[in-house]
Amino acid sequence: MALGARLSLVLATGLTFSNTGGASMKTFLVVNPHSASGQTGKRWAELSAEIGKGLGEFGHGFTEKPMDAARLAREALHQGYECIAAVGGDGTINEVVNGFFENGRAINPQAALGLIARGTGGDFRRSFGWSVDLSSAVERLRTDQTQPFDVGQVEFLDHDGKPTTRYFANIASFGFTALAAKKVNESSKRLGARFTYMMGAVRAFLDHKDHRVRFVVDDRPAEEVAIFTVAVANCQFFGGGVRVAPDANPSDGTFHVTIWTGYGLSDFAFRQGGLYSGAHVKWKGTRTLQCRQIQAEPVTPGTEVLVEVDGETPGRLPCRMQILPSAIRLKI
Repeated sequence: MALGARLSLVLATGLTFSNTGGASMKTFLVVNPHSASGQTGKRWAELSAEIGKGLGEFGHGFTEKPMDAARLAREALHQGYECIAAVGGDGTINEVVNGFFENGRAINPQAALGLIARGTGGDFRRSFGWSVDLSSAVERLRTDQTQPFDVGQVEFLDHDGKPTTRYFANIASFGFTALAAKKVNESSKRLGARFTYMMGAVRAFLDHKDHRVRFVVDDRPAEEVAIFTVAVANCQFFGGGVRVAPDANPSDGTFHVTIWTGYGLSDFAFRQGGLYSGAHVKWKGTRTLQCRQIQAEPVTPGTEVLVEVDGETPGRLPCRMQILPSAIRLKI
């Protein structure tokens, strides 16, 4: 890109650029400066220099408010970027994935999602065995290696009661885990993922009540269940390392659904090893299934059952979730 065109783009969109070489795909970094307890923003000069050594030329933009990452990703895709990498945690990844879509369709199905992990929980990266090491993340970004990546789409009511659509990369859930995510996001994450999520869970137990939910999976008959949690998984981990769906594969075109019924505080206090290893799928009270679509609503009208999407709680039931097979690509 010529210097004059690059300057015009910076003035028009707020996007900025580094130029130190040549990456294999035209890459844009969506940077959450508040990630890693604010260290990403404070150390950006150092981090960007290190990234530039391995990646070469890249664009970048800083998020400033909720859903800013989606805006930045969308603008970059329209400018012809082929790889959009989230520099942050699971929330940043979610927003970036939302930026891949416009008017219900992927802007560029061949564009790739990348990641430089800088967050607290790291649930998305765990499914791929990725560490927080910067050099290995840059090495992934500089290659041409990608794989098809399924994306979840969820329709629900926001907190004002308005129908809303969001996309998710990792896991969406409703019930207890959504309430726990709300508690976690209201607290500091300085003490690390597992402790933060554990304390959020304890606080959520004080307010949680199992609610009867009516759900329909694909074209099967409707069921009514008093649920603790229903997790609709594209990847395997949520809640700071809980392996809720051990067999989930984000390239197989299906959701892996885990339904917990009758769980209590004792399960989290004394059996948490099985939650983190995935052994819970064999416990009484756990049911698993695969599907391409699931719809759910409270049996009792007016009952608030929160929906959690990649660690955020943007609304409540009723909802409809569907898988979008191979909707985009993933940098591996």
